[in-house]
Order: sequence, then C-alpha cells, then structure tokens
Amino acid sequence: MSFSRRTLLHGAAAAATLPVVRTAGAQSTAWPNRTIRLVVGFTPAGTTDIAARIIAPPLGQRLGQQVVIENRPGAGGNLGAEIVAKADPDGHTLLMQTISSGAINYALYKQRMPYKPEDLAAIGLVVKVPNVIFVHPSLPVRTLRELVAYAKQRPGQLNIGSSGSGTSLHMTGELLKLEAGIDLTHVPFRGAGPMLVEAVAGRIHVAVDNLPSAIGHIREGRLRALAVTTASRSPALPDCPTTAEEGLPRVEATAWFGLQAPARTPRPIIERLGREIDAIIKEPETRAKLADLGGMAPGLTPDGGTTPEAFEAFIRSEIAKWAQVVERSGATID
Repeated sequence: MSFSRRTLLHGAAAAATLPVVRTAGAQSTAWPNRTIRLVVGFTPAGTTDIAARIIAPPLGQRLGQQVVIENRPGAGGNLGAEIVAKADPDGHTLLMQTISSGAINYALYKQRMPYKPEDLAAIGLVVKVPNVIFVHPSLPVRTLRELVAYAKQRPGQLNIGSSGSGTSLHMTGELLKLEAGIDLTHVPFRGAGPMLVEAVAGRIHVAVDNLPSAIGHIREGRLRALAVTTASRSPALPDCPTTAEEGLPRVEATAWFGLQAPARTPRPIIERLGREIDAIIKEPETRAKLADLGGMAPGLTPDGGTTPEAFEAFIRSEIAKWAQVVERSGATID
C-alpha cells in the first residue's frame, strides 16, 4: 500500500469518529469544521486565563481545529458566561467556567443574573486551586494572625483587593472579615491582572487571589503570602500555612475551573469534548504545568479524572454550598 493511500484511509477512519452536527436546513457536517473559541470571562494573566491557555493547545490538536482564547471580562465572569449561554449550540463556542460565574453569582446577583444553570452544559472540570491571602511587603505583618491584630487596631483603614465583585476571591475576603472580626474595605477589579498590578505597587494593602496567578509575584518577593485557604498546605508553596493553622479554620475556599458549552449543544459533541478534556488533564505534561502553579487534579472520578456527568453534579453541589456562604455574609450585588 502506498503512503498516500494509507494516509487517506487513516484520515477517513479518523473522520468517521467525528460527531455530526445537524443544522436547521437538515444538512449534516462533521464537527468541528472551523476554529473553536474558548471564552474567558476575566482579563488576561488571571488564573481563568492561565488555565484556558494550558488546555487550549492540546485540545486543538486533538480536535484538529485551533482553539482561540477570547477574553470577555465583566460582572464577575457573568459577561463571558452569558455570551456562551446565548451562543449557537454547535460546539464551536465554549466557556472556561469558574466558581464565580458557575456557582457563587447565582446567589449573589439574584435577580440580575443574565442566565440560569440550565443554560449551560457541563463538559469537564479542569483544575482546582487554593486561594491565597497576601500583603505588600511594606505592610508590617508577616503572618495572618499579625494582619488580624494590625487591622483590628485600624478599622476601615486597610483595603482588600479582589478580581471582581462576586468572585470566589471577593467571597473569601468576606469570610476573612467575618471570621476574624475585622473591617477591611473591598476594592474590586476587572480581573486578577489589574489587581496584581496595584498590589505589587503597594496601593492595595491586602488581597486574595487564586494561587496560580499570584505565585510568581510571591516567589519573587514582590508580595508576601500569609495563608492558603485549603485544608492542607499547597505543595507549590509549602512554607505558607493554611488559614486553619492561623486560627481561622472556617476561612476555607477552593476555586475551580472547567469547560461548559451552550445547553443545547448535541450530546455527542459534549461527550467527545468530555473525553478529550479528561485525557488532557491526565497527561503528565498538563498535570506538571498545573501543579507548578498550585493546581490540583479534578478528582471527580475514581481515577482522578472528570466526566460531563460528574462535573454537572459537582456544579450543583457548589451552587448549594455558596448560596449558604453568600446568605451568611450578607453580600449582594443587587
């Protein structure tokens, strides 16, 4: 058999496995048949953007089409999520969903939410990450306990930055204020990138961020980490204690990032995407990149992977969990 004939046969076999999209005109085309856009509801350089850029290249290679990142920040991630919820359900528009726009915001925005949980279809969880509480090195505190004592002596005089109102970082800050009994002024930004610029410049006294986007500044000494918000220390930042170790065990929050699509996307496409995401997150290279940033494997299935069904159940549980946190904090956007 000639090389060209083998190539054609292999290509035909691969094409036979592709899902088929049926259009309104009853025509059928193999999917994907053009560039796929992966919408990120936050600015570049934040953890949502970083996670998207880690998985986009291997996903594009597996699907045979380029996956392009489209940053659409605004409303705590709601703007980007709304774009995807209302997009054509043909498998060519995907969302890098977050704990904010995928769980917290349903309780926080209430009447102002532009979409419902059922408007988006779960594909797979990509990564979980700790949040980290940090300060500018000029602030005369080296531990979270010292920060609490310092803030109590200066009620309302210190500010605390986050990547936006309604984000898990905002809510982690609210939990910190509640549990520690301190008065900090919340300063929301349109993403982690702008917030980190101000934090490194010393114009933000305290801040909360996902570990992946802040860890470079912490390792270089531009920011001082005080605590991570997970039950155990992060291997990526082993010298940083947990909030529990610092006397605030209820200040616990794990951020997460995963893929969703418009709700009416054909099931064969959702299942194909789910298999590809599961395979990508199990690749040693992907896991190494995520672990270096402080990320943890999804762990939704017994083998540590993910499926659309498992991610859907996880999202439902997160919506219920964070509704209680929002109610307890009294936070609202309406």
